[in-house]
Amino acid sequence: MDNKKYMQEAIKLSAQNLKIQKWWPFGAVIVKNLKIVGKWKNQVTSSNDPTAHAEVQAIRDACKRLKTFDLSGCVIYTSCEPCPMCYSAIYRARIDKIFYANTEIDAAKIWFDDAKIRKDVKKHISKKYIPTKQILRDQAIKIFQKRDQKKDKKMY
Repeated sequence: MDNKKYMQEAIKLSAQNLKIQKWWPFGAVIVKNLKIVGKWKNQVTSSNDPTAHAEVQAIRDACKRLKTFDLSGCVIYTSCEPCPMCYSAIYRARIDKIFYANTEIDAAKIWFDDAKIRKDVKKHISKKYIPTKQILRDQAIKIFQKRDQKKDKKMY
């Protein structure tokens, strides 16, 4: 696999996005069987969607094109080390490998600093930055139990 070629495509998307939006220099490309199956740029501000990072957008694109939520066998090339949200999305999509160009430290130097969230993710739920409290589990667990009993459930 020509890793440099695919990374150059992610970097090109990053450069295009900086030119268009003047703010978000991030791009991502997803490859399967030597073919680009998903690619996108960061669209947080243009779509008013804080989850519209390049990696998440590329995953959405690849899933739509491949008509599946399972991206096993795919590789993602991203212009910057994935933030915790993007890493989680990559993990959930079952992407096999990540290649990245810039580091989280490089991103922090241009005011995209995820250090606080990276630290918070590791904390116990009771010590998170955003107050978190469990309620109504006795009601919600019943839905989980019904799902568990379904014969036609799709595994994820």
